[in-house]
Amino acid sequence: MAAVSASRFISKSSYGKHGGVVDSEPRTFLNPRIPYLRNQSAAYHGLRSQNMVDLPQMRTSAKAASRLAKAASDRASRRPRAVVICGNGMKLIFVAAEVAPWSKTGGLGDVVGGLPPALAANGHRVMTIVPRHDQYKDGWDTNVLHEIKIGDRIETVRFFHCYKRGVDRVFVDHPMFLEKVWGKTGGKIYGPVTGTDYQDNQLRFSLLCQAALEAPRVLNLNNSEHYSGPYGEDVVFVANDWHTALLPCYLKSMYKPHGIYKNAKVAFCIHNIAYQGRFAFSDFAFVNLPDNFKSSFDFIDGYDKPVKGRKINWMKAGILESDRVVTVSPYYAQELLSGKEKGVELDNFIRTKGITGIVNGMDVLEWNPMTDKYISVNYDAKTGTGKKYLERQLVDLEEMFPDKFRAIIKFNAALAHQIMAGADILAIPSRFEPCGLIQLQGMRYGLLPACSTTGGLADTVKEGFTGFHMGDFSVKCDLVDPADVKKVVTTVKRACASYGTPAFAKMIQNCMAQDLSWKGPAKKWERLLLSLEVAGSEPGIDGEEIAPLAKQNVATP
Repeated sequence: MAAVSASRFISKSSYGKHGGVVDSEPRTFLNPRIPYLRNQSAAYHGLRSQNMVDLPQMRTSAKAASRLAKAASDRASRRPRAVVICGNGMKLIFVAAEVAPWSKTGGLGDVVGGLPPALAANGHRVMTIVPRHDQYKDGWDTNVLHEIKIGDRIETVRFFHCYKRGVDRVFVDHPMFLEKVWGKTGGKIYGPVTGTDYQDNQLRFSLLCQAALEAPRVLNLNNSEHYSGPYGEDVVFVANDWHTALLPCYLKSMYKPHGIYKNAKVAFCIHNIAYQGRFAFSDFAFVNLPDNFKSSFDFIDGYDKPVKGRKINWMKAGILESDRVVTVSPYYAQELLSGKEKGVELDNFIRTKGITGIVNGMDVLEWNPMTDKYISVNYDAKTGTGKKYLERQLVDLEEMFPDKFRAIIKFNAALAHQIMAGADILAIPSRFEPCGLIQLQGMRYGLLPACSTTGGLADTVKEGFTGFHMGDFSVKCDLVDPADVKKVVTTVKRACASYGTPAFAKMIQNCMAQDLSWKGPAKKWERLLLSLEVAGSEPGIDGEEIAPLAKQNVATP
């Protein structure tokens, strides 16, 4: 272990009438080299807008309290400095718009929820930074405030934090995030309804990227027995999808020219290339970047949305300005390089930069048929069969109503687990699937996928061994190709015909024998991130999570 002297932090807090914490003398992280990245003595206190406080009055209170704070500072200066404990491995910062289980609309949230604990188990120090979309029960106010310039104004953010499964979970608090969603964060992260964006999304995610660049330097975190203090500047950022594509640009324009983060590197991960962050070219002024970055954003396509003609493309900039580009499966990486249809007009830029595909893992703690609380009978690979009388009833129903089909058009966590446990064949006719988690969850429960041959489905489902492949489909989403329909019907019939055979039973065993956790993918991520050669980075260990289901490790959003 290495011992390093840590900076002192002085904080004097009082509680507002709504229970929020208001700093009368917040922790100060002045950065004279970056004029508009500075802290203020008073700010929004972390609750929703109805709880906003009078900032001028707070500033007056701060001046009145400064004498007490100075006295405390003098006393603290005479005490020994704090000791920072550092372990081996890398310091990794994942930045994203969502993280499960606190916020999730799809696979992005699952990855940011599951991959960091696996890397932490291997001995790396890992932080995730996402917006504070809701008032999470286990997210505590750090009392650290920071001023950030977005567009033509200065905004103050506050950082909330919890430590779960070996990972520092940091939430960026600001009304632009918190006021969008009420109740559980199942949606409304990107827009009021699916397919409609918030008008201020560029400002929201500019704020997130800039806050994420400050958090490793200003947050003094001491929950781990192996690490304490700020993460510092020798870090690897993992930016995820277009929402965080400004991060490498800000790193190069605001920090590195001033000698800050001079060794830091950025890996940019594409989870779904269909969502790129295309905006009017005139909107470049909102992101507060020098003109020499315009070429990285400049983009012309043949579409009229959001405007006709010249645009900016956030994902294009993220690809070009990052140190490495990675995506969520090897087959999807090949598809992105194959042409403009599957590369969605970014294939040339990806080809120039290069890309690495790493298959996602899954949360084998949540999806475990031996312990699943949502199913009535728990089982493992040695007991994959159902109750005989139920099996007989299902056969009878099939014989009585061969043309009937039932669909449940809603999401229900308990029902999803029950379907995985009770079904025999999982049809996945996707045109695109960057990685996919549903087939991993199904195989974990001995449910055989019958899937299209695209993206992660091609990497994770082996024909005749763990499932059935339909072939690839047309990528033209405005029509249904009869040839694709025939592929679906033929493959599902083939899967049904094999049901009850020794070969089908063997495939179930093959599915359940796989290690579908994040352990293997985490080692591949480790090798990729080590190749960036950030100062002080070392290989991790072959570790396992310690008591992942212990009360202190269970997320309670």
